Amino acid sequence: MRALVTGGAGFIGSHLVDALVERGDEVVALDDLSTGRREHVHSAAELLVHDVREPFTTDAELLFHLAAQADVGTSMERPSFDAEVNVVGTVNALEAARAAGAHLVFSSTGGAIYGNVDGPASEDAPLVPVSAYGLAKRSAEVYIDGWNRIFGRHHVTLRFANVYGPRQSASLEGGVIAIFLERLVAGEPTTIFGDGTITRDFVHVDDVVRALLAAADHRTGVFNVGTGIETSVAELHALCEQAVGVDAPPAYGPPRAGDAQRSVLDPARASEKLGFSATVALGEGIASTAGKD
Repeated sequence: MRALVTGGAGFIGSHLVDALVERGDEVVALDDLSTGRREHVHSAAELLVHDVREPFTTDAELLFHLAAQADVGTSMERPSFDAEVNVVGTVNALEAARAAGAHLVFSSTGGAIYGNVDGPASEDAPLVPVSAYGLAKRSAEVYIDGWNRIFGRHHVTLRFANVYGPRQSASLEGGVIAIFLERLVAGEPTTIFGDGTITRDFVHVDDVVRALLAAADHRTGVFNVGTGIETSVAELHALCEQAVGVDAPPAYGPPRAGDAQRSVLDPARASEKLGFSATVALGEGIASTAGKD
């Protein structure tokens, strides 16, 4: 198939591009290279340098919309910019898909869109974002649903848990595993914001790519992509120390605005409808990300 991946030079997007190329698709990676890296794009894919805040066209049959402003802190400091990328960018992707007659798979957020939860959140749980990033993703989902109704489309939304793995940038706050690993390897201090009891559902990028490919063959729906297992940030730090073989307790700082206290997703619908279940255990995934067997 002809496939276009917005954010195709980024962390998740470049892994998806690899998988699409490997299965024989003709792939275009669209990216403004603000956080993505040219060298991450597969040599067999075309790189189109473009900002999703501006309209674009495609002849793709399949469009994966992963381009995003995904940093919670930035969203709170620059909410207008966050909305331009995450809302206007999604509208532009929808219009490109509509003009081409392409099926669109949208990457949303589970952690930020549900807000604080009492347990694994299903897709029918209340949406109570506590950050501008979560609000923008919720707004983008409304557009996805609206285009499906108004124009008779069948686009799919995936709500990701906290994704981690190779190529994740330590310069963005969402990549907490990348941050911890980079600093621990370098012998630099690490900081946990809050008391360490904040929990997240961490899902490996390889599992996320499998979910994206499964969604490409599905029509309509919203699906969580996570493990259903919550891990505290303090526990996560200990796993990162173990992966790099150091004993380096973290410092603790004040909580950050926009951070949910507890976040974990119920993956049952994706298992039932998409045939997808996460398979990479957190300790194994951190070890492989750190370059350990």
